[in-house]
Amino acid sequence: MKKILENLFLEKSLTKQEAKNIIIELSKGKINETHIVAISTIYNMRTPTLEEIIGFRQALMELCIKINLKEFNAIDIVGTGGDKKNTFNISTLACFIVAGAGEKVIKHGSFSSSSISGSSNLLKGLGYNFTNKEENLKNQLEKVGICYLHAPMFHPVLNMISKTRKELGIRTIFNTLGPLINPVEPKNQLLGVSNLEIARIYYYMYQKNIQNNYAIIHSLDGYDEITLTNDVKYYSTKGERLFSVEKLLKIGKNKIKINPYELKGGKNIKENIRMFISVLSGEGTLFQNEVVLINATFALSLLNKDSFENNYNKAKQSLKSGKAKNILKKLLSL
Repeated sequence: MKKILENLFLEKSLTKQEAKNIIIELSKGKINETHIVAISTIYNMRTPTLEEIIGFRQALMELCIKINLKEFNAIDIVGTGGDKKNTFNISTLACFIVAGAGEKVIKHGSFSSSSISGSSNLLKGLGYNFTNKEENLKNQLEKVGICYLHAPMFHPVLNMISKTRKELGIRTIFNTLGPLINPVEPKNQLLGVSNLEIARIYYYMYQKNIQNNYAIIHSLDGYDEITLTNDVKYYSTKGERLFSVEKLLKIGKNKIKINPYELKGGKNIKENIRMFISVLSGEGTLFQNEVVLINATFALSLLNKDSFENNYNKAKQSLKSGKAKNILKKLLSL
């Protein structure tokens, strides 16, 4: 470990096998907390290479608790986090809207380590009981259309380092890995990335190593989701595209201009829960609604061959009719 750290501090990159071995050694308790902090901070000073990300990911996927939900044509909507924007829980809201539109969602997430509330903080606060039992998750998908995978329950390695990550309170390499390690490996993924260089690395990796139907999104002003505040880079099985703000707004026939302040989350978890319920109840601001709807629209467009405009209308109907909120009520009642 000492030699590897020396090489990393000399700005040398790891081979895929070396990166994989770090996670394996960590799982065996052979890497101490100081080394974990060192590794985490190194990748805040430089971007991990494609080979490093592949190696880290392979180890985490091999070590995770496996469950089989392949029978469902489901989607995960997830971001790296760590963009320091403190937005409200946009991707989680989009998940419920997509489920309300009749699609299946297998959401993967965790407690926040670098922002006020991650998806796990939110859902736990709402009363959702985390589980890693396949039959329970399958039951949720069949009866409600959505289930949630709390990452530390499926990735023992992440559970081992969760306290250290929270104490660090900054974005780490594990933010980068999070969206890539859904243990179900759902057939469809909408991945938000706050860093353009990482978005490109994701794209190279998915092209070469992962067969899922995917789209990778990055707002050019640094958000890890579509926020309508700037143009969006979009990578998918069909290649690379740039969506201008004007084009995105045209999908919903909108002429509004989003104020980034409107995207801010609350000052604590309770405020974020209130904001979440408010949006699901149809009481969100115009800006909040449009941002959530455009993310749901892009997710729906991965699941079907319909136009963005038609999928936007499906998302809007899911929210306005109360179907999305009803999905949450059903999920919490199981």
